[in-house]
Amino acid sequence: MSEAPGEHLADARRALATPRQLTVCTLWDGTAADKSESVTMRLELRREELVVEVEAPYHGDPAPPGLPGPGPTDALWEHEVVELMLLGDDERYLEVELSPHGHYLALQLQGPRRTVHSGLHLGVRSAIQGHRWRGRAEIPGCWLPSGLSRLNAFAMHGVGPARRYLCWRAASTPGPRPDFHRLEAFGQLSAL
Repeated sequence: MSEAPGEHLADARRALATPRQLTVCTLWDGTAADKSESVTMRLELRREELVVEVEAPYHGDPAPPGLPGPGPTDALWEHEVVELMLLGDDERYLEVELSPHGHYLALQLQGPRRTVHSGLHLGVRSAIQGHRWRGRAEIPGCWLPSGLSRLNAFAMHGVGPARRYLCWRAASTPGPRPDFHRLEAFGQLSAL
């Protein structure tokens, strides 16, 4: 996704010169979520990778069915999941999703919902501890978009009509469901 070797890391080093933390505590339409639903996400650039740590409530949603175990999982957004989207130049962005069951999804996109690379493999760990779960992803720096400056983060849980959609920056659209790929709704990384 970068135009010149090392450019993506130089941009990431500028944007993430110090570790950043954000809290996902708003419903998709901008109203406050219950405090018990809040998700904390920490981002830290280490050498040649971005480490993302998640601490979130565990809602007990079932793991994606029909899989031999944790690992890369298509359509993970249909399950209990925490998502991070990192936006750079030319509408290039990286989407990383983590589940409490150890499943993940990593996509590189250019423009809303236009996948450029899928099936990306990550170093991921997750553990459920009572009513909470922790996750960690190690994202290769070469996957980060050049010009990295904006992001959004999301958490989804529940099944059917009880499904809940939370976000760091509101992703409201006309209609009953959010659009998490509204790039104009992403917040500035410098605001963290």
